[in-house]
Amino acid sequence: MQDLKHILFVDDDLEIRNLVGEYLERNGYRVSLAADGAQMQSILAKRPIQLVILDLMLPGVDGLTLCRNLRTVSDLPIMILTAKGDPIDRILGLEIGADDYLTKPFEPRELLARIRNLFKRSTSQKTPSESDLIYRFAGWKLETQLHQLTSPEGVDVALSTSEYRLLLVFLTHANRVLSRDKLMDLLKGREPEAFDRSVDLRVSRLRQKLNDDARSPRIIRTLRSEGYMFIAPIESHELR
Repeated sequence: MQDLKHILFVDDDLEIRNLVGEYLERNGYRVSLAADGAQMQSILAKRPIQLVILDLMLPGVDGLTLCRNLRTVSDLPIMILTAKGDPIDRILGLEIGADDYLTKPFEPRELLARIRNLFKRSTSQKTPSESDLIYRFAGWKLETQLHQLTSPEGVDVALSTSEYRLLLVFLTHANRVLSRDKLMDLLKGREPEAFDRSVDLRVSRLRQKLNDDARSPRIIRTLRSEGYMFIAPIESHELR
């Protein structure tokens, strides 16, 4: 039981919580259930969680706020649940750090497929060739072994799984024009319909983390109608 992935499912609907919890447990996961932000925080403080599935429509503190707050302190994969027909909530969720989204009502099999995809991306982002490297650029430092980004002021900055992978793609393809299609191909793990609109959002979010002004970039430059280019000088070495 201890080796099973542990998922925290947050939804104020008791029936949905129980149904999803039972379904995920039948498919090999440990599951904790929360009805609101207070219960969510209590569980996160007490138990090791590998994935948070978060409904946006919650009593008290809403899901968007909870997602934003969690992302500032943790790089846990986050999947948000949004009401069908509310694209703005989906976009906002991706902007503030969610790794994936699912619209309600949803098919349990699709939820399971997206969970497996998130775990696959999370575990496959570290390969032997990059597992113990340190990158330095524009005063920043990225330690791939720890997935840790440190600012020029020495402050650790939390990255989501998708932000980390995007930064690593830029670092390993510096000074090259990367179109949106090329970025999708390099990042992998996303169906085109879901990822195409969010490429720009993820680049924008990464720029915010790096304090990089898109109007006067020092790190990531936008090339109109072409894509993006990582322009900051990079130093890298293996961690010994």
